Amino acid sequence: MPEFKGGCLCGAIRYEVAAKPVNMWNCHCTDCQKSSGASYATNVFVKVADLTITKGEPARFQHQADSGNTMTKEYCSNCGSQLFNGNSGRPAIKVIRAGTIDDASFVVPRANIYSSRALPAAIEGTEIPTFDEMPPDPSVFFNG
Repeated sequence: MPEFKGGCLCGAIRYEVAAKPVNMWNCHCTDCQKSSGASYATNVFVKVADLTITKGEPARFQHQADSGNTMTKEYCSNCGSQLFNGNSGRPAIKVIRAGTIDDASFVVPRANIYSSRALPAAIEGTEIPTFDEMPPDPSVFFNG
């Protein structure tokens, strides 16, 4: 039985995740803003081994991140929903966009990152740690 399920807006792509996420955070970088079309992206990190695509096949777009790593965005070629991100610096981890999860009531981000690029009101009133860029040691925010 999956821990949680999700999919794109049109239903052409569906996925299941078999374990709890290893991390969750809000990213305010300009890449996340542009790819999500929102003020920031709430990202749910899972182990690649725990993610199964049960329907469809996402299209992929690659670009270089600030770190120099290659980022792979995975999206539905029919409706355009971005579902996943991959980072060449963490090949065993996949990022799921929280908005694609069927019941995302469990999602509680542990930090705001790249707040130096946040839109003015996007992080007001948050009680979670906030970092201007990446945290000095992001591994402290990962479980498992």
